Amino acid sequence: MYSHLIYDIVPDEHVVVRHPDVLIVEGLNVLQPPRTDAGGRSRLAVSDFFDFSVYVDAAVADVREWYVERFLALRRTAFADPASYFHRFSALDDARARRTAESIWRQVNEPNLVQNILPTRGRATLVLDKGTDHLVRKVRLRKV
Repeated sequence: MYSHLIYDIVPDEHVVVRHPDVLIVEGLNVLQPPRTDAGGRSRLAVSDFFDFSVYVDAAVADVREWYVERFLALRRTAFADPASYFHRFSALDDARARRTAESIWRQVNEPNLVQNILPTRGRATLVLDKGTDHLVRKVRLRKV
């Protein structure tokens, strides 16, 4: 179980799902390819258990702007909770908050997007391309 409040996995908390008709798994890295073991053999990847996968794509510049705007908005909501990992950002003025968000984007989120997330796009069954306005502009379905 992951908590956005503490920005980490919650120790000893689990969710058990038994025999659902449909199970939706959401995550930034769920389409990662399988790793290899010490002997060079390929192991299973979580996506090996998916019947269908969707990748929501957008221009990196748009994702950056959406991140910064969300960061600014969260200062008044989730960041305001004193228990929040991000509480320290709640009192920043707009200019400093924007600089902080852009710095986090450059140092953490953009490298993760470019190095770990974008390369998994080709593993998806369906790719939805979003425009700057968040509307889906193109739908690509891979032959299966």
